[in-house]
Amino acid sequence: MKIKSFLAKPFAGFIYKQIKKGIETAVEDQQSIFSNLIKTAGKTDFGKAHGFDTIKTMEDFAKQVPIRDYEQFKPYIEKIKEGKHNVLWKGQPIYFAKTSGTTSGVKYIPITKDSIPNHINTARNALLCYMAETGNTKFADGKMIFLSGSPDLERIAGIPTGRLSGIVNHHVPKYLRANQLPNYETNCIEEWEEKLDKIIEETINQNMTLISGIPPWMQMYFDRLAEKSGKKIGDLFPNFSVMVQGGVNFEPYKAKLNDSIGRKIDCIELYPASEGFFAFQDSQEAEGLLLNTDSGIFFEFVPAAEIFSDNTTRLTLKDVKVGENYALIVSSNAGLWAYNMGDTIKFISTSPYRIVVTGRTKHFISAFGEHVIGEEVEAALMKAANEEHVHITEFTVAPMIASNGGKSFHEWFVEFENTPEDLTAFAKKVDDNLRTKNVYYDDLVGGNILQQLKIAPVKKNGFIDYMKSVGKLGGQNKVPRLSNDRKIAEDLKTFIN
Repeated sequence: MKIKSFLAKPFAGFIYKQIKKGIETAVEDQQSIFSNLIKTAGKTDFGKAHGFDTIKTMEDFAKQVPIRDYEQFKPYIEKIKEGKHNVLWKGQPIYFAKTSGTTSGVKYIPITKDSIPNHINTARNALLCYMAETGNTKFADGKMIFLSGSPDLERIAGIPTGRLSGIVNHHVPKYLRANQLPNYETNCIEEWEEKLDKIIEETINQNMTLISGIPPWMQMYFDRLAEKSGKKIGDLFPNFSVMVQGGVNFEPYKAKLNDSIGRKIDCIELYPASEGFFAFQDSQEAEGLLLNTDSGIFFEFVPAAEIFSDNTTRLTLKDVKVGENYALIVSSNAGLWAYNMGDTIKFISTSPYRIVVTGRTKHFISAFGEHVIGEEVEAALMKAANEEHVHITEFTVAPMIASNGGKSFHEWFVEFENTPEDLTAFAKKVDDNLRTKNVYYDDLVGGNILQQLKIAPVKKNGFIDYMKSVGKLGGQNKVPRLSNDRKIAEDLKTFIN
């Protein structure tokens, strides 16, 4: 056993015990974080404007601090960009995480000295939990790759600014630097395909033991490696034993990634965002992700159906129920206050508090009153795909509103790794699955208001070509699963078989 894997064992055991202990005090930890956040930010511009000195309870907070999205939060961010201090949190942020919003354009999310440990330590804790549970520490001695954004940062009001993954790259512990690939220069390449070619060159002959990234971009990396080597990834990298992924639901990509690897491999799922690292997979045995309840973030949960209403129910951790869809609201030591993440989550356990991410509040289809969400379309497609032994590369769904007296329908743009023998029958299966998932959709199809969904097969690498055409290839960019309009659908028509 080499020195890194040897030293990792006792440290992993220690951290694992701490996390298990924290599971028992999750509700109390959340209350403590809430009190500390209010106290610390009392003298900030935001704290003064919202009477933090009079907030004693969660009920006070809900009355005085409305839920906001980025657009409503933006005036405070603009003050920080002008160089002002003590706006949302004490002092100034140490970074801005720059991220693309679907409605807000570029967003600048503050990361403070107090909040950066949440991003760094949570990723570390996920790996240490895995080590402690499985006993696999050998990967720490091999080469590891993190498919990430550029670590080359610009400055806004003197604040280093860039993609979250690029920022985190600056905080990789020194003891892992020698193991990390690609090199700094390669990581700084902005053009994704050029960067990917360099990554292939650097890694193809290395002892890769851990590979991390967003699933569609890992798949692109695997495809290029297989094309160049003529081998399955598991044969090319015989000591590759851990895949770390997050950013999108893994299920639609799982079969193809596993096929590319060619053998079983352990997987660790993460739920990071520029606004905070919210949850991570703490066990290979249990379903779902452990909510990060003691890491500087206070969580609220709004029933998903209420998020756009004027009278929202704001629940704390002690109030949540298993199986219900909630919009995720966060307040944190990054200076975010009742901030609507735009994500929906569902608890699959409250002892411990484990969640799954079910979709985006703004990514849904309700053109006809059906309010279909991401979790439903993914489950409907993957059930049919598994039954038919079909592998899905990527997909998205949009409404097609009929003209000239025809019937409207949902149009699915799907890139198949292997196309079903009977696409019409496959579409019927997906439609039946969706009808069992969503009663409103079932009523619309059953009542002859909508016709059965239709699948438009996208050509090989069509989604990659589409992302390239809109300047969003690589990095942390993702294809929305659902749109309530036809913008993406119309753009994708060019890429249909």
